[in-house]
Amino acid sequence: MVTSSQRPDSSVTPPVLDQSARSGNTGFVTAVRGSVVDVSFTSGLPAIRNILRTGKDGRIVIEVMSHLDEEHVRGIALTPTQGLARGMVAHDTDGPLMAPVGPGLLSRMFDVFGNALDQEGEVRDVSLRSVHNPPPSLSRRSTRTEIFETGIKVIDVLLPLERGGKAGLFGGAGVGKTVLLTEMIHNMIGHHEGVSLFCGIGERCREGEELYREMKDAGVLPNMVMVFGQMNEPPGSRFRVGHAALTMAEYFRDDERRDVLLLIDNIFRFIQAGSEISGMMGQMPSRLGYQPSMGTELSQLQERIANTDTGSITSIQAVYVPADDFTDPAAVHTFSHLSASIVLSRKRAGEGFYPAVDPLESNSKMATPGVVGQRHYSVARQVRQTLAQYEDLKDIIAMLGLEQLAQEDRLVVNRARRLERFLTQPFFTTEQFTGLQGAFVSLDAALEGCERILDDEFKDYPESALYMIGEVDQAKDKVAGSKEQEDRDGNAS
Repeated sequence: MVTSSQRPDSSVTPPVLDQSARSGNTGFVTAVRGSVVDVSFTSGLPAIRNILRTGKDGRIVIEVMSHLDEEHVRGIALTPTQGLARGMVAHDTDGPLMAPVGPGLLSRMFDVFGNALDQEGEVRDVSLRSVHNPPPSLSRRSTRTEIFETGIKVIDVLLPLERGGKAGLFGGAGVGKTVLLTEMIHNMIGHHEGVSLFCGIGERCREGEELYREMKDAGVLPNMVMVFGQMNEPPGSRFRVGHAALTMAEYFRDDERRDVLLLIDNIFRFIQAGSEISGMMGQMPSRLGYQPSMGTELSQLQERIANTDTGSITSIQAVYVPADDFTDPAAVHTFSHLSASIVLSRKRAGEGFYPAVDPLESNSKMATPGVVGQRHYSVARQVRQTLAQYEDLKDIIAMLGLEQLAQEDRLVVNRARRLERFLTQPFFTTEQFTGLQGAFVSLDAALEGCERILDDEFKDYPESALYMIGEVDQAKDKVAGSKEQEDRDGNAS
């Protein structure tokens, strides 16, 4: 897909349809500073967000960001600017960046300009649409609330996701955001009848290539679209790839009336690209060096993800947290847009609890009796309470030992440790690394397992029996299997 031997020259942007229509308005490049380009026009300035084309065959694409005076505009190049020089002619296309939309998108992989990256030939049956669209009006939005089941125990029980809502996977580097996102794609493809759209913003091209291959092998590409703005591309390209992906998602929701699952990896890279552009444009930085317009830019993207009377866009977004600091402005601004926040903990990952979800730091607005039902709410509350009590007792255990605890507290610790292990789960996407067969666990089975552990049914079972299993009855099979193995070993000796 995106290796240097396969990928087309990044400075060449042959569009899927002709995006280079010119208004006849031409100017001349007056300054080039990296990705920042100043252009002089004498016959009227192009509008903000208009696309300019310059260089050989119009290969260099510039988006107008500001008007400097009556004759000069300043823009950000969405492509590399090698070879661009003062005095070159720039043509105004008299329109913004366009994204392809249509049935021909399915099973294909694109960049921000709508170029196919999958070496599968020409893209057919598509038209072009501006990437800048307003969010749906309040009168069009749906008020229906429905749970989106993922098959992952810790999420379905403690942090239920909303169909048509926005969920964030928060965590630092290397705690499993992309693995969890990939597992959700795998689990949902079989149960989700709409379109899945994966948007990679500023992430590793290796991950994109692996995801494409996995989805192709699983036979689910016919209902998927992938859009990538890789980390080696200019910040302008990374900043706009999210808008291009959303435009495609809106087509499937509004025109084809289908439900869309939009997966974004990583929304922090969108904020980071905006910060780079802001710095290059000479804007005064805000707190911790972020752009002063961060809240506005993020809102313009997030508010377009919504349920309407024609369909829904359910979004799951990975959010990198710089230095594991959840007070970072990027994390704080993203939190405010989400209906569920799934926080991944480096401490839990270090202890071997995968997925490394911190159940006490994570939360979901769906976890109320009116939405999930009284039984689900009660079980989730008891699980949280038990884990919170265990967290409080850890200091005492570290100082005095488990034996010094009261009998009731020992029972709490016993339940909590078994719950922690039961809420781990083998993933389909990691089978080749762990050797464990992946498990999809229904919500009812997950709730039943938690109830039985809270009722002390498994208090005499070893903790390891509940580690990395699917449904709770597999713990009994695990114990029975280990006893048989011990008997065989004893007879052999």
